Amino acid sequence: MAIVDTSNNTAVQDLFNSKVKTASDNTNLADASKAATGSQSLGKDAFLQLLVTQLKNQNPLSPQDNGAFVAQLAQFSSLEGINTLNDSVNAISSNFSSSQALQASSLVGRSIITQTDKALVDTSKSMTGSVAVTAATGNVSIKISDKDGNVVRTIDMGAQSAGTSDFIWDGKNDKGEVAAAGTYTFAATTKNDKGDSVALATSLPATVTSVTLSKTGGEMLLNLAGGMGSVKLSQIQTIGT
Repeated sequence: MAIVDTSNNTAVQDLFNSKVKTASDNTNLADASKAATGSQSLGKDAFLQLLVTQLKNQNPLSPQDNGAFVAQLAQFSSLEGINTLNDSVNAISSNFSSSQALQASSLVGRSIITQTDKALVDTSKSMTGSVAVTAATGNVSIKISDKDGNVVRTIDMGAQSAGTSDFIWDGKNDKGEVAAAGTYTFAATTKNDKGDSVALATSLPATVTSVTLSKTGGEMLLNLAGGMGSVKLSQIQTIGT
């Protein structure tokens, strides 16, 4: 014998619809959670979806506190601001790199002065360099050696005050003969109160042949003529013609 329920099934249908709606909301919550984990980061869309899903599934007898809701909205606003800031910083960084590349490329073929102890010298004409004197002293000398390490010229600069002191080499050796053109090493020294020799830094001219751009966002390098290596753009002291 079959039993037929002739009562109103509205309450049962509402309960069923509520379960289906909850399952749908849980699916949305799961999708939002997936967007916030794994290989993906929590973006503003996923954050907002999580917030809306949380509001849909809150307990009607114990709704979310207003303070907590405002705090979550503040977090959403902060996230939006951080994303906008990141975009702005990336744009500024890109523009700066382009400007730096343009500036560096304009130096190709030009003469610069940078801190180094080696220089490619055309001995048919005089060259000018400088010595960084750390403290006032009564004896500064520069020994100029060829590529084989032989000292070809010694320049006695005498007493110097603290600061940068310029010197000129006319391209001649100690015998008054014109030295061969090539790469030379400049070793500047002085003596301290105890009579010990103290090395001083020299700044010499060089010619820029090319520019190397960093692939990691680092500083660009200027490649120098004659195998003098490379220097950073920030290490240039003077730019010539």
